[in-house]
Amino acid sequence: MRGQIILSHGSDSSPDATKVSALAQLAESLGWRTQRPDYRDDDARGHTDSVAPRIARLRATIEELAEPPLLVGSSMGAFVSGLASLDVPVAGLLLLATPSAIPGYVRPFDLRRGVPTLLIHGWRDDVCPLGGVQAFAAQRRLPLLVLDDDHRLVASMDVIAAQFRLLLDQLANAA
Repeated sequence: MRGQIILSHGSDSSPDATKVSALAQLAESLGWRTQRPDYRDDDARGHTDSVAPRIARLRATIEELAEPPLLVGSSMGAFVSGLASLDVPVAGLLLLATPSAIPGYVRPFDLRRGVPTLLIHGWRDDVCPLGGVQAFAAQRRLPLLVLDDDHRLVASMDVIAAQFRLLLDQLANAA
């Protein structure tokens, strides 16, 4: 059995969301264990007030594991995955459609340095504008794959799955 992956869905979504479900299925077919926390109760608090409870829920999930997991997140799930990685050890990060800030939330987006990280974003993302994550990636010299897609990245699932598989191979070979 390979390592553990925690996949975090975006706001107004669920653990059965398209991206996290497809990526979980791919990972499980390759021998990885996956978990998909359900943040819907947290999301009922609104965007700003859901961040801290989401981070607490994700941290609690991570702290129950025997080894650092790979965190995969979409939109708000990406935002909280990055922030949670500052507080607990992680094996890597795959962050999709990442907001560079949440209006009203004081803590700026950040992530653990030194772990394998890939950011994927859509050129036509009108929910989380590209400029913020592009500036963050440039400042940190992180890989950022920008695709001709919108916020949901549904048209790019084949490319995302291929990149995810490369990241999983990289982590498996490092172990």
